[in-house]
Amino acid sequence: MDVLLNNLDLFGPFFLRTIELFVLSAVGSLIWGTILAMLRVSPVPVFRAVGTAYVTIARNTPLTLVFAFFVFAYPLLDIVKLDYFPAALTALIVYTSAFICEVVRSGINTVPVGQAEAARALGLTFGQILGQVVLPQALRSVVPPLISTLIALLKNTTIAAGFSVAEAGAIRSYLSERGENQLIGLLWVALGFIILVAVLSFVQRSLEKRWSVAR
Repeated sequence: MDVLLNNLDLFGPFFLRTIELFVLSAVGSLIWGTILAMLRVSPVPVFRAVGTAYVTIARNTPLTLVFAFFVFAYPLLDIVKLDYFPAALTALIVYTSAFICEVVRSGINTVPVGQAEAARALGLTFGQILGQVVLPQALRSVVPPLISTLIALLKNTTIAAGFSVAEAGAIRSYLSERGENQLIGLLWVALGFIILVAVLSFVQRSLEKRWSVAR
C-alpha cells in the first residue's frame, strides 16, 4: 500500500492519461472502423479493394511497428508534425480500426439480405440503407466482440509508454528511479487495468441487456 500512497503523483496522472488515450482512440477507431466496414461491403469494387487492402495490411503489421512508424518515420515526411501523444493516438486508431471493421462487417452479414432489398425497393440509397436499416441492427449483434476489441485496445495503450508517452505503462520505470519496489508497483498497475476492464465488461452487459429487451 505504501508504494501506491507514496507515489499517487504517478499513479493518478498516468492512469488519467491512459484513460484519455483509450477514450480518444476508441472513438476514433469506432468511427474509422465503421467507415472501413462500409467500404468492405460497398457495391463499388474499388472501394471494396481499398477496404480489404487496408484491413489486411493493418491486421498483419505488429502494433509496435505502427507506433515506430508514426513516432520516428512519419515526422521525416514533413506533412504534419506529431508529438508523442498524437502519434500514439494515431497509431492505435490506425491499428485497432482494422479489427473494429471486421467486427462491424460480421454484424452487417447477420442482417437478412431481404431487409436491404426491401429498403432498396423503397428508393433508399446505399448509404441510407446502411445507416438507417443495416448498421443499427448490426451493432446490436456484435456488442461482445466489439467490447473485447476495446478491451484489447485498452491493454495496447501500454505500448505507448515505450514511445515517451507518460501513461500507466511507464509507471514501473519511474518507480525504479525512485527506488521503490517495482513488483508491488506493477501489481497496482495490474489492479488498475483490472478495474478498467471490469467497467468495460459492465458496459457490455448493460448494452446486451438493454438491446435484448429492445428486440
